[in-house]
Amino acid sequence: MEKTRSRSFLIILLTYVLAVITGIFVYKLTGSLWEIKGIIPKIFIADTVATILVWLAGVYYKNSSVYDPYWSVAPPVIMILLAFHLNILAPGSIPASLVLLLSAVCFWSIRLTANWAYTFRDLGVQDWRYTKFRNDFPGIWQLINFFGIHYMPTLIVFFALLPALVVMENLHTSPDSVGPVNVLTFAGFAISTGAVLLQLFADRQLHKFRRFNSGRVCETGLWKYARHPNYSGEILMWWGVYIMSISVLPFHYWWTGLGATLNTLMFLFISIPLMEHRQMSNKPEYASYKDRVSALTFIRKSTKT
Repeated sequence: MEKTRSRSFLIILLTYVLAVITGIFVYKLTGSLWEIKGIIPKIFIADTVATILVWLAGVYYKNSSVYDPYWSVAPPVIMILLAFHLNILAPGSIPASLVLLLSAVCFWSIRLTANWAYTFRDLGVQDWRYTKFRNDFPGIWQLINFFGIHYMPTLIVFFALLPALVVMENLHTSPDSVGPVNVLTFAGFAISTGAVLLQLFADRQLHKFRRFNSGRVCETGLWKYARHPNYSGEILMWWGVYIMSISVLPFHYWWTGLGATLNTLMFLFISIPLMEHRQMSNKPEYASYKDRVSALTFIRKSTKT
């Protein structure tokens, strides 16, 4: 089993290395061959092509979970590569706003990727949601696979990261337009890092509970006050990035909050309903838990047991 797991890790690692190399090549190609202007459109195209490559790898291995770490790996890779490309990481003169944004995104990425690695078994196991879609809609499975499972999350995380990318683009093209860090910047940083810690504690509590209580509803620690504290953290993380970014940008960039909004809506109307339908089907006591505990807000609905 361990050999199979190690081999699966290696396959995914090589897939992502190839995706990064392909993304860099496409980014350069869009500027030289197609003469696309603007940094962000070129990143968008490169991100799309990298997603297609990861999707093809999942199709080949008959496992869409090859894509699962993309959500957490892509943002810091994009930011770090872009920072070096734009030469805004010069020693001793790195803008404080970029330091805070990079720190928050990297902290989030390390935590989420580590949690994926901890729960990952091997390429013989696929996320139950993907298997459900494949079984329920076999005729249009590959359409759902690409657009729903792969490309929609790529779009959401790209737009959630967009405020930070706008800061980086402005630091390169018109550094005077990026203001100094302020109270709001640090508030956003506190929200993002606090959200990551929230996810870390929630996942640790859930893993510990499941080791000794298989098949039961976790209602200890943070899970006593919210049914999805890890989702609460994921939502807050990107609102923190938006607050950090908008605090140092001109007001007309307010619209970059679209990404955090889309991310919130995805969890409210897709991720949470899917998870709760499964929980209600597999755990009869979940209905009582749902009546007593809010989904995200850490406010218990009642004290009834």
